[in-house]
Parts: sequence; structure tokens; C-alpha cells
Amino acid sequence: MDFKTITLEQDENLAILLLNRPEKLNAFTFLMMEELISALDLIEDDDSFHAVIISGAGRGFCAGADLSSGKETFNPSFDNFAVQEQDFRRDSGGILTLRMYKFLKPIIFACNGPAVGIGASMQLAGDIRIASENARFGFVFNNRGIVPDACSSWFLPKIVGISKALDLTFSGKIIDSQEALDISLISSIHKPENLINDAKKIAQDLIEKSAPVSIAITRQMLWRSFGQANPYEAHVIESKAIDSRGASDDAKEGVNSFLEKRPAKFKNLISSDMPDFFPWWEDEN
Repeated sequence: MDFKTITLEQDENLAILLLNRPEKLNAFTFLMMEELISALDLIEDDDSFHAVIISGAGRGFCAGADLSSGKETFNPSFDNFAVQEQDFRRDSGGILTLRMYKFLKPIIFACNGPAVGIGASMQLAGDIRIASENARFGFVFNNRGIVPDACSSWFLPKIVGISKALDLTFSGKIIDSQEALDISLISSIHKPENLINDAKKIAQDLIEKSAPVSIAITRQMLWRSFGQANPYEAHVIESKAIDSRGASDDAKEGVNSFLEKRPAKFKNLISSDMPDFFPWWEDEN
């Protein structure tokens, strides 16, 4: 598939996805949103991919929304591309992060430079976020006279806590990678030249010893637990999942490989072997 604003490459069982408008510091456009979603669809449907790493081409990760339209950038009457619901226009950043939320494979963001606005908020839907020493993060929406996007009002407090989330969004302050690490916005800092290779190692640590179908179910179990009213709701889903997975070929292989002291070779596929009860939630856009 040919893309204009991103690149997609395969490195063994990993997808390497780069935002690719370096001359614009990878500023976000509606086309970029569409292409990222198309790439995620492709990666999810292809069983040869077990995880995806997302980073930026050039010296920045993403400078936020493309402001080339000047003061009309966020004007609803100017935007001819927005997805219209019955009573509101959908935020394109939120459409993207909702697709990431439903994704069935690990997402690792490797932030290589400045990430502001949607450049920061899209990363919140990742499972792991790492950054180079050159990274900067800014939730600058209030500084531009708008409000947080990309479902970040849901994601950000869960990652850094409500008080720090309000601090970052009210002020729009730019923080460096060390402060991002201190508040758990990212999990590690890396030399710029090592960032992608280190991200690959992290991705392999996540997936190399685990069954892809189990990872897919677990990812949804944990992310969706934030909407559960009590532990019993988690118990119901876990029980169904354990029953299904316990009868699978993967479970037999997992036990046998442990007893025989050898690496497991899991054969169940996301494309064909997800359990009957999956998905257990009502579909959402």
C-alpha cells in the first residue's frame, strides 16, 4: 500500500510505522489520520505482525495539527473533511486513538523529538511510550484557544493522575523527556541514535514468549477495565477468557513447553482463532 504522509516497514514480526512529513515536523492532517488507520488495519489483519512501533521521520515526532490554514485551522465551517455525526463533528484525533484503543496488538510509541497537541495526545493510546533525550511534550490546546483532543481527557488522567493532567492541559507547558519520565508519561529515555533499536527490543520483550491471541484478549481486558463498575465485571470476562484459552492448542503448548524446558511455539492466530465471546462489548466507532 502506498502512503503519502507515513511509511510502513516490516522488521521480522514488527511493524515500523513512521509519520513522514519531516519538512513540516510531521504536522498532523486528515490524510495522515486516514493513512494511520489504514496502516493499523493492515497490521492487525496480517498475522506476521505481532506488534507495532510508531515514531517520526526527521527531527520531530509531530508538531501538532497542520496550521497552514492559519486562523481558520480549527473553524468548523472551514473544515470540509470532518466526520459528521447527528449532532457533532468528530475530532479526527479521537477517531485515530479510538482505533488504537480497539487494536489487538501491542503499540509502542518511540517519541524522537517535539510532540505537541495531537503529537502528544495520540501517544496516550499506546501501551508503551518511550522517548529520546530530544523529546518534548506539550498539551498546548488551551494555549490555542481550544481544548484537548484525541480522547486525551480520558487517557491522560489515567496515566499521570488528575492533578498533573490538569496542570499540563491548563498551562500548556512544554516538558522535556526527564519530566515526562518523572510523571510516568513515558517509561524510559534513550539516546536518539538508539531509539528505534531499543523500541524493537522492548517490543520483542513483550511478545516473544507469549501467545498472540492471549495478548490480544489481555490488551482489551486491561484497557476496558477502566469502564467497569466493580471487580465482578472483570471476573466475568476473565472467566470466559480462561475457559476459552484453557481449551486451546496454545494452552497445551504453553504447559508442554514449560515442562519440557523449551521455547513455546504458539500456533493460534488472531485472524482465525479469537474466542466466540470476543468481542464482549457493544461495537463503537
